[in-house]
Amino acid sequence: MTQLLAGLHIVVTGGSGDIGREMARVFAARGEHVTIFDLREPEAVTDDLPPDFVAARADGRIAFAAVDVRDRNVVRETLARIAPFDVVIGNAGISQSAPFRDITDEQWARHLDVNLTGNFVLGQEAAERFIVDERPGHIIFTGSWVQEVPWPEIAAYSASKAGLQMLMKSMALELARHQIRVNVIAPGIVAAGMAKYQMDHEPQYLRRIQNIIPLGRPQTTEDVARAAAFLCSEDARYMTGTTLLVDGGTSLFQFES
Repeated sequence: MTQLLAGLHIVVTGGSGDIGREMARVFAARGEHVTIFDLREPEAVTDDLPPDFVAARADGRIAFAAVDVRDRNVVRETLARIAPFDVVIGNAGISQSAPFRDITDEQWARHLDVNLTGNFVLGQEAAERFIVDERPGHIIFTGSWVQEVPWPEIAAYSASKAGLQMLMKSMALELARHQIRVNVIAPGIVAAGMAKYQMDHEPQYLRRIQNIIPLGRPQTTEDVARAAAFLCSEDARYMTGTTLLVDGGTSLFQFES
């Protein structure tokens, strides 16, 4: 049975969002300590928090820090304050749907700022902290299946995630000598966040995904969190420079027969 490495302190950015919050819940349920980085506390995002998440917040297994991952000084100071830590998960991100011809300069820049530059800042500062503290470490980025497969109306998002995958590989190559591993977890179509909104409000999006997932259902946030837990486990200790694709086969592009 896969077990997390004992006594981990795991940092999760974007930890108040659907996927990040579920990661924090799963890690805390397995006995680890989690520090959430986000612009807003989980309670400010939703009042429908799982009971075990609320309990973990109450007893200190899940802590919160107000951090904008694009602000290098805040990232550096917060990491120094909460150190030592073992795993940093760069999960903060945005997605805004628009046809390629309608993408504005502002939308393009914001996707790159949050999804790519924010993770670059986080990765650099986390690596420096690991090295200064003379500790091995693990950095994980939340990518997406569309980092390699085009999907309509999310060109800015897809490009930012493709860049993130190459950033991960470059970091893994250069940081291995410091015993710092770097990997990406790439979910598929998750029934949460922007995708859930599109399922509920955009009939053309719902029609588009109905026949494309070989496993027959959109992914849950728990599916993503459990895969992240695997990357944090003893079973994954020799993995670096790798993308763990967890998409239910969506990237295989199943078409109607």
